[in-house]
Amino acid sequence: MAEKRVAPYGTWASPITSDAIVAGTINLAELTTDGADIYWAEGRPTEGGRYVVVRRTPDGQTQDVTPAPYNVRTRVHEYGGGAFLVADGIVYFSNFADQRLYRQRLGEEPQPLTPAGPFRYADGILDRARRRIICVREDHRGTGFPVNTLVSVSLNGGDAGEVLVAGNDFYSSPRLSQDGARLAWLTWNLSGMPWDGTELWVAPLQPDGRLGRAVKVAGGPAESVFQPEWSPDGILHFVSDRTGWWNLYRWRGTRVEALAETPAEFGWPQWVFGLSMYAFTADGALICAFGGGGSWNLARLEAGRLETIPLPFTEFSLVRAVGNRVVCRAGAPNQPTSLALIDPKSGKVEILRRSMSRTVGEGYLSVPQRIEFPTKSGLTAYAHYYAPSNQDFGAPAGERPPLIVFSHGGPTGAALTTLNLFHQFWTSRGFAVVDVDYGGSVGYGRAYRQRLQGQWGVVDVDDCVAAARYLVKQGLADLQRLAIRGGSAGGYTTLCALTFRDVFKAGASLYGVSDLEALVKDTHKFEARDLDRLIGPYPERRDLYLERSPIHHVERLNCPVIFFQGADDLVVPPNQTEMMVAALRAKGVPTAYLSFPGEQHGFRKAENIKRALEAELYFYGRVFGFAPADALPAVEIEGLA
Repeated sequence: MAEKRVAPYGTWASPITSDAIVAGTINLAELTTDGADIYWAEGRPTEGGRYVVVRRTPDGQTQDVTPAPYNVRTRVHEYGGGAFLVADGIVYFSNFADQRLYRQRLGEEPQPLTPAGPFRYADGILDRARRRIICVREDHRGTGFPVNTLVSVSLNGGDAGEVLVAGNDFYSSPRLSQDGARLAWLTWNLSGMPWDGTELWVAPLQPDGRLGRAVKVAGGPAESVFQPEWSPDGILHFVSDRTGWWNLYRWRGTRVEALAETPAEFGWPQWVFGLSMYAFTADGALICAFGGGGSWNLARLEAGRLETIPLPFTEFSLVRAVGNRVVCRAGAPNQPTSLALIDPKSGKVEILRRSMSRTVGEGYLSVPQRIEFPTKSGLTAYAHYYAPSNQDFGAPAGERPPLIVFSHGGPTGAALTTLNLFHQFWTSRGFAVVDVDYGGSVGYGRAYRQRLQGQWGVVDVDDCVAAARYLVKQGLADLQRLAIRGGSAGGYTTLCALTFRDVFKAGASLYGVSDLEALVKDTHKFEARDLDRLIGPYPERRDLYLERSPIHHVERLNCPVIFFQGADDLVVPPNQTEMMVAALRAKGVPTAYLSFPGEQHGFRKAENIKRALEAELYFYGRVFGFAPADALPAVEIEGLA
């Protein structure tokens, strides 16, 4: 092996370029099966972020199903998910441009199933006996918030849907029993998010297709129910956190039974539709993903016992059955997110599709290390630490690396450990990275999730600060080169950390919240009351909204910040970023701002992903005083000498 070159941290040349990331990476977003065929939706940055349905047949052949310019993506709840279903070889999908439902027979042009209008559809299932789709509909005809219902859409086409269930603020997960006689669904109201509390209901279907008297099976304001599914023998199963952990249960019509009580998660926060953490194979086996904190397993659940299947993965999601096997999204620190076809009995794995087409030598990859550290509150928080790693370079003796603290979104999200080139982009150039599971993150039980109630902008910030200080104390980071970055809710945490704590020397906010009061007045329905839980009721506790909004305390923010924003973002509108940028420029704080026309909440186009990544690297180089090895386009940083 060649001797390593000595060069300062941050200046190392890396094969993990922005071009390699955007050209060789896709988003594996949704997954379903139809008989022996497997279908998934993949987001392609090189096609302007378009989502395409792909089909794989048992002989291993794959083909794109939805042609350009169709973009399989729904805007229900703005975050979407559940944008397509497949039955009997026919694909039904929501098209992003007009939000209509389309029907497509393989090899034919998609045909609209619903009329043009202010409707959005998601999370559909096929009711074969009645020739209709049952799905969630979001009705934007009136003023104020849209109306969410469960509707049936005739396969004959031409109608916008007949309402089956209404009256609550939100619905999801309609599931039809095997005999078509009963419908189960989840519902909740604006007073909480689905990871706070949902209700599971069941109703019989009458001869005319309408619902009979509904019965509540489980759930409430303090119980989050997730993923109802009917087993092949007609028993309703679901996930509930009634014990403090999302565990599996079943309902036999008169009582609810726990299947495997254990301090682990079998569920996930329902930010999007179409999530699945367990499935029933054709032979009746229940195969489930469970775990948390960066360590997940796939197991067979039988007679109250979890029999873990030995597999080379540490994360699992989107678990679906295909015959006696399961197909799921899986990954590991040395493997990118992939679609894997798994035989639960033998443990045999076949990779169907990888999110990353290019391979990277292990000498350029940093393997995450799970760390635990004390927080300001005296409790323990968690994170994944990535050391600088590049087989070609080493740092001068005694130098400590710059550290980037990643604050994930949500804030009910998690720091995942599957191979992520966005992390490796930084570590292979000589940065250390710590991805923090601050209080409020998922994977550690309900109590940990609820640490953030009433404390957003406090607990999350303290935990990110504690992670950075812990690594400095361990000699793993340079105290004078600490940066923090995050998108959406993570952008808010970032701005709060830069404003209310004197630890970080630079930051990057991607479509982050700067004004909580403006957000509560101008956000979308799905998150309209989330701040009541995270901050306090508005306007009664307006004082807290002002106290924790960085825009009202710019006099305390004195380090350089770079901002990135989608011009068409409806979740965190551009004014949130632009107010902060204007205030910092007026104060003379070094500030850079990049706005991307046509992008919503998160960047999907290859050229924008590339530009944002390179701009952030350029920004850190200027702020921390080093010259990156990459040839980077300049970014205007106002106020930086």
